[in-house]
Amino acid sequence: MKKDNRQYDLDWIRVLATLAVFLYHCSMFFNPFPWHVKNNQLDSGGILAFSLFAGSWLMPIFIAVSGISVVYTLQKRTSKVYIRERLVRLGIPLLFGVVFLTPPQVYIERITHNQFNGSFVDFLPHYFDGLYLSIGGIGNFAFFGLHLWYLLVLLVFSFLTLPLFKKIGRKDKFGLIHFILLPILLFLVGVIKTVNLGGWDLVFYLVIFIYGYYFLSNAAFKPALQKTIKIHFSIAMITSIVFIVWFMKAIPQPGTISDVIFYAAHSLNCWSWLLCIFFLADKYLSFSNRFLKYGSEASMPFYVLHQPVIVLFGYLIYDLSWPMPVKLIFLVTASFVVIMLCYQFVIKRIPVLRLLFGIKGSAIVKKSATVTTTASR
Repeated sequence: MKKDNRQYDLDWIRVLATLAVFLYHCSMFFNPFPWHVKNNQLDSGGILAFSLFAGSWLMPIFIAVSGISVVYTLQKRTSKVYIRERLVRLGIPLLFGVVFLTPPQVYIERITHNQFNGSFVDFLPHYFDGLYLSIGGIGNFAFFGLHLWYLLVLLVFSFLTLPLFKKIGRKDKFGLIHFILLPILLFLVGVIKTVNLGGWDLVFYLVIFIYGYYFLSNAAFKPALQKTIKIHFSIAMITSIVFIVWFMKAIPQPGTISDVIFYAAHSLNCWSWLLCIFFLADKYLSFSNRFLKYGSEASMPFYVLHQPVIVLFGYLIYDLSWPMPVKLIFLVTASFVVIMLCYQFVIKRIPVLRLLFGIKGSAIVKKSATVTTTASR
């Protein structure tokens, strides 16, 4: 525990995971998975392997960190202010994304998938024609904001778990049994099929969110992790190889014994990498600097904006005859530069855009914090 009670390692995880999400979505342009726009030449080698590796733990680490962060948030805020801040920081960017950032992505998907023929202006009246439920489907209205589904899920989890967190308090205990209990629990919830988001089921994320609040935030967690980290690293490496090689060779048929073993390896791989990331962040990233301060503020607008920019640049180059490495370098570089320019010179300087992109220093959020401080005196 830091003297100023600030978990800088969690801040670093958020910032670096946001950059990893950016690279992951760049890889989606090239790998064989369905996406909004695909390159005219796909890769089933290194880029696919990266997508599989990152996709196993990327969104779960966001969910786990979010669950941990709730502990510190509720220590400083009333339930009413907590909900209000969540609505502002998550709900407003989500609504903004659904209305302004999602339609161009759906339009590009329809154009490149030969599902629509016409200009973007011609498409706009059709944006509310049916619910968008999957890539290549027939509905257009993406009420969850496509890549912004994470904001919606986090908002729902915040409402859903608040009564539980208030009724059942945390205990400063973390037994080694939890290193075994959670992967077993994650495996068991695999039989529940609700909504698949980012490679995992909604219930899978909910379990991680709750576990983050009750167990991963405990002071005893990190010492226990240090004692067992060699085991977790070994499991993470072995299951990564098993999962990626098995996937690239042939995915097991649903309902078979092989499918059960495959999912067990996948879920264990996710859990092991979460532990490894927490260990590495605590050991090497328990400090603050100018980059972290800048990145912490920029991470939310970067996350909100990154996929629309990637999809747009992907649309501009998807049918060109450039070599794949050239397209990859161009897509990563051009998208990153444009996103950062938009943030640095537009978003962070205009108050209304700061609010729309969920920047923590927005006026409404500051007002909520002021109200909380005043009420506590």
